[in-house]
Amino acid sequence: MQALHGKVALVTGASAPKGIGRAIAQRLAQDGAHVVVTDISGAIEGGMTTRAGLLDALAQDIITRGGSALALTLDVTSARDIAAVMEQVLARFGRLDILVNNAGSLAGSDNFLSTNAAQWTSSFEVNLLGPMMLSQAVIPEMRKLGGGRIINIGSTGSLGAEAGFGAYTAMKHGLVGLTKTLAAEFGPDGILCNTVCPGFIATDMHEAANTRLSQKQGMSVADIKQQRYANVALRDAGLPQDVANAVAFLAGPEAQYVTGINLPVTGGVPFGI
Repeated sequence: MQALHGKVALVTGASAPKGIGRAIAQRLAQDGAHVVVTDISGAIEGGMTTRAGLLDALAQDIITRGGSALALTLDVTSARDIAAVMEQVLARFGRLDILVNNAGSLAGSDNFLSTNAAQWTSSFEVNLLGPMMLSQAVIPEMRKLGGGRIINIGSTGSLGAEAGFGAYTAMKHGLVGLTKTLAAEFGPDGILCNTVCPGFIATDMHEAANTRLSQKQGMSVADIKQQRYANVALRDAGLPQDVANAVAFLAGPEAQYVTGINLPVTGGVPFGI
């Protein structure tokens, strides 16, 4: 029997074509879970492709491969959206076992003195408040089942600091605090909560950061990569599937005594200051 047979998982921020959320959804479906893939509405930045279209294609791909999936629009900063998604998930599947808080934002990732309160507020709402509200929504349902898994996607920015990513780093540190709080408070209910902390992963967001740094520093993207990966033991970025494998472990039966941890998926990158 598949490790997650009969389980229902909700993954946020799953639309990006080369994103961690997409890889997580595919891996959980492969392990037998019914997967609810979500993201905000609108077009992908710089293109005409809509996130809704990408989500529908992802769900259809999972179904074509023999899995089970449902695509829903979800703004993690909207209490109304969260309530609507929970209603649809419970109507369709009757339960929710796994929450993966993957949606993220790089708002406020720039020289500290050039950032503003609006950028930091946006970062807070997506990177920390959203996971908090979703966790509040799913925990009562997990309690009814006698347990569940909440997996927050942090970063090396959850463990250290890199210049130029102030708001993102601050919120990802906060996400670790949220993880540990949930692990401590809801462990008696059988609800396990952990953070997966990716390093340099070749996603759409990571490539956008490389492009921004190349423009800011007047260097080629190739030189930026060489510079950024110089201290990575494996000297390269990882793949979204590497993160998905870590999430699958924490969501599965082999992690039944693991809670409150930060699991680095970094290729051996130092955590900064």
